[in-house]
Amino acid sequence: MAPVDEERRTRRIRRAAADANRHPRAISLVRRLRGRLPGDARFGDPLSTAGPGPAEVVARQVSALQPSVPSAIHELGLGALQVWQSLSEAAGRGAGEEELAILFTDLVGFSSWALEAGDEAAVELLREVGCVLEPAIDEHRGRIVKRLGDGLMAVFADPADAVDAALAAREAVAGVEVAGHRPRMRAGVHLGRPRRLGGDFLGVDVNIAARVGEAAKAGELLASDQVVAALDPARVAVGRARRLRAAGAPRELRVSSVDRSV
Repeated sequence: MAPVDEERRTRRIRRAAADANRHPRAISLVRRLRGRLPGDARFGDPLSTAGPGPAEVVARQVSALQPSVPSAIHELGLGALQVWQSLSEAAGRGAGEEELAILFTDLVGFSSWALEAGDEAAVELLREVGCVLEPAIDEHRGRIVKRLGDGLMAVFADPADAVDAALAAREAVAGVEVAGHRPRMRAGVHLGRPRRLGGDFLGVDVNIAARVGEAAKAGELLASDQVVAALDPARVAVGRARRLRAAGAPRELRVSSVDRSV
């Protein structure tokens, strides 16, 4: 075969392969296949690939190659990563099956103070708070999921560790002072089975934990009744249970103020 004919044949094969790769029916077929594979069939979007794990990192790189051009090969690659992530989660990194204590913290009145104090003082305060808050989480075997401005979300395997971490953090934060201002931290802990998606945790239990934290007063740690039931009454002082009146919270949910035992 002449070199010119061989080159034309190669170009035709490449065009045919490219057309097949981008054909809507081929893409639809691969996506249906992904729906039958274990794991998140929509793995590959920014929410599902936000984590630091190997599967998430590779998926971000794959998606960045052709972010707006659907293709069967692209979907096949994400399908393989989808299974990889699913197997990793099944090995112990959570997929809504692992019970976890979820902690939310924030600083009461921070935004109002920051408006008056200015950016420089506000940033300095957040740095000082982070320097004492985050070690308290680490020392009690917690894992910070995300930082939320003047607060954070963390998860713990043991509810007692979450409570101890919150109490230790509250005491450490109370010792911080910037521009004459002493921050006041509040916290909430709830026990549930959040669904892991990428590097984040989502689901009803995460929303409930956030509501528990929002219901706490300055300097207070609130815990849901599920957390209180798992605590040693000899180690902590638990206040009277009350219904959590917050949008999205179950009507039967009760919360109690928790402090160190005297």
